[in-house]
Amino acid sequence: MDIASVIRHRLDEQGIGQRELAVAAEVTESYISQLLAKKKTPPAPDRTDIYDKIAKFLKVPSKELARLADTQRREELKRKVLDPPRPLFQEFRQLILRKCVATKKKQITNIFEREPFGEFERFITQKLLDVAKRVAKEELEDEKWIHRVARVGKQSYEETRVLILEFLDTDVFHVSVENCISFLDPLIESWDIEFENFGMEIVLNRRLTRKHLKKLEFREAEPEPAFETEPGLEVFLGDAKLRADITELEIAFLKSLRFDGKRPSPLYYYRELQNLRDPLNFVPSSIKKRREPGTKTSVMKRGVRRKTAKRRSRRPT
Repeated sequence: MDIASVIRHRLDEQGIGQRELAVAAEVTESYISQLLAKKKTPPAPDRTDIYDKIAKFLKVPSKELARLADTQRREELKRKVLDPPRPLFQEFRQLILRKCVATKKKQITNIFEREPFGEFERFITQKLLDVAKRVAKEELEDEKWIHRVARVGKQSYEETRVLILEFLDTDVFHVSVENCISFLDPLIESWDIEFENFGMEIVLNRRLTRKHLKKLEFREAEPEPAFETEPGLEVFLGDAKLRADITELEIAFLKSLRFDGKRPSPLYYYRELQNLRDPLNFVPSSIKKRREPGTKTSVMKRGVRRKTAKRRSRRPT
């Protein structure tokens, strides 16, 4: 059974219409209709909140809806994976080039035209989509933000939520005209790229984002060396009495300790944990550093006090 069948069955059981479900899910009735008619692919569970809202309204487990949606998406992906990549539609490419900084627009246009939807064009497009998706996902629960986006796009709150949910579920091969006009265009102010290291700087609309400047850097880095967990730490972590409500951060700290060939005992880790938790072992950041008695400033102050005392002693009585 697929997700559309489950939802339709629950609607029939409870005598509820698609309009009521749309209101509960904060989307348009048209969106629900297309979802139930299987004209629209169910959104990815990790990119949307719609399954939680539908499950709460229909009184069904949200995890079950998410599982069905994930299964259906995998089946559709198998069918799509054999399709060759399609070039960007003209409006999307024009939007990307229009947002490019003026100093590099001609050069990037030549690259795009020489290699239509080649690696460089896909790279730029994907990074712009990634940044826009992060913004949308971070702000999805903020009704005020969605209302601001709706006003910019001159649409209703529900229509805007649908567009955002669909945008979160799209990829570089399936971006729609609606995604460009209603979300990408008002969100992205400009972008720039350094050809030497492919670092990007993306400027976003201040009215629609908290952080309007995004920088993406790509650097070669050596992999971090892997360290085996010390036997004494394994024993310590396996003893419920010794570990006593240890947190993930504390475990990470104990794992980061290095001993140059020495093998610490479980008791050592217990004492290290107690030292880490003891506030007396740490100086509060609010306490100012006191000057030592032998510092230059303290010596100068003592000299001034002595000279003042001598002058006072010489005054006639």
